[in-house]
Amino acid sequence: MKLKRASAICGTPTLPGDKSISHRAALVAAIAEGETRIQNFSASADCTSTLNCLRDLGVQIRVEGSEVAVMGVGRSGLRCSTGPLDCGNSGTTIRLLAGILAGQDFESTLTGDDSLRSRPMERISMPLTQMGASVISTDGHAPLKIQGRKPLNPIEFRLPVASAQIKSAVLLAGINADGETTVIESAPTRDHTERMLELFGIEVRSEEREGKRISVSGGQPVSPGDMKIPADISAGSFFMVAAACLPESDITLRNLGINPTRSAIIDVLKNLGVVIEILNTATECNELIATVRICGGLQVAGGNAPALISGDLIPNLIDEIPILAVLGTQLANGLEVRDATELRHKESDRISSIGKNLELMGAEVTEFSDGFCVKLSRLRGTRLDSYGDHRIAMAFAVAGLLAEGETEIVGADCAEVSFPGFFEILRGVVR
Repeated sequence: MKLKRASAICGTPTLPGDKSISHRAALVAAIAEGETRIQNFSASADCTSTLNCLRDLGVQIRVEGSEVAVMGVGRSGLRCSTGPLDCGNSGTTIRLLAGILAGQDFESTLTGDDSLRSRPMERISMPLTQMGASVISTDGHAPLKIQGRKPLNPIEFRLPVASAQIKSAVLLAGINADGETTVIESAPTRDHTERMLELFGIEVRSEEREGKRISVSGGQPVSPGDMKIPADISAGSFFMVAAACLPESDITLRNLGINPTRSAIIDVLKNLGVVIEILNTATECNELIATVRICGGLQVAGGNAPALISGDLIPNLIDEIPILAVLGTQLANGLEVRDATELRHKESDRISSIGKNLELMGAEVTEFSDGFCVKLSRLRGTRLDSYGDHRIAMAFAVAGLLAEGETEIVGADCAEVSFPGFFEILRGVVR
C-alpha cells in the first residue's frame, strides 16, 4: 500500500461496528435462550473468527450484510467441536471463549495463527483452573486444551495486570459457577462485558472496595434481545489523529461509541488543543454513543516536557497508542508513553514496531521496556513493515499522510483484521 502527503481530510467516514462489543454480543447471545439479532456487527476478521468458533460449537448463525442473527442454545447447550477451534488472530476470541468453555462438560482445544500462539495465555488459565476447569497450555501459549467442569467453583480473583480480556473470561465462567464470582481490578479496564451481561438480563454487582470489585452469580438465565453495535472508537482514532495533524481538516464520526472506559483518546486530543465537538449524546443498548466532530489543529500548552501518557490512562487507550505515537511526531514537545508493557504482547511487539517504523521515517525515538518517547520530527516517506499488525498498518498509513514523499506499507492488508475497507475509506476523505 502506497500513500502520499495530504493537505487535509474532510467528510463523514463510515466506521465499522465496535469490534470489542461485537465479540461480546455474539458470545453472550450464543448462551442465551433464543434468538438475538445484532445490527452493525463488525465485519472484521477477528469477529468472523468468533462467529466461526461458535458455529463449530453448534450455534446457528445467519449473517445478512452487517446484521447477524444468533440462535442461542442456553448456558448448557453448546456441543463439543469435532476439531480444534481456530481463533485466527483474535486474542479476544480465545480468552473470552475459554471462559465460556470452562463451564461446559466437554473438552475443547483453542488455537490460532502464529501471532496468537505467541501471546501469553497463563493469565487466563490460572483463574479458570482455580474455578475447577483443566486448562493445559503449550509453554504458556495456545493451543489451549480445556476440560470444562459443571458447575465451576466461584472464586475471588484479583487481576494480575489491567486486562478486560482476563476480567471477561472470569466473569463469563462465573455464569456457570455455583455461587458468586468476583473480579477485583486495581485500574479501570473496558467494561463492555459487564454492560453486555446486563443487557442480556444478568445481574452484575460493582463496588469500590480495595479496588473495583465486579461480581456475578452463577445460574442466572440469559435472555435474548435485539441490539445495535456502536461505531468503533478505536477505528475512529486514526481519522481523529489525521484530522488533528492536518490543519484544514474537518471530520465527523456518527454513532461513535464513547464508553467512558474507551474514550480517553478524546480527552487526550482535547488536552492537546484539538477542536472536538461531542453532539447528540445518547445511550443505546447500554452503551454511550455520540456524533463526534474533529477540526484540524494542535495547540500544545507551554513548557519543555513531552506530553505524558501513563498510569491508569493506559488501559483506557491501549489500542490507540500506535496512532498516538504518530501524533507525537507533530507535537512541539513530543510524546512519552510509559506503563505500557502490555504493548509488547499484542499482534506484534508494538513498542518495537512503533520505534523501528518511526526511525525509518526520520523521527527521533527512545524505546523503554514499558513504552517510548518520540520528539517533534519532520517525517519522510519510506518503505515500512506492518509486522502483520493491523493497528501498526493503519497508524503508519496516517503517518504517510504527514510525510514528505511516498510511503509504502508492506503487508498493509492485515488492516482487515479489525477494519475491512480502511484504505478505501481513508482515500475517500483525503484532500
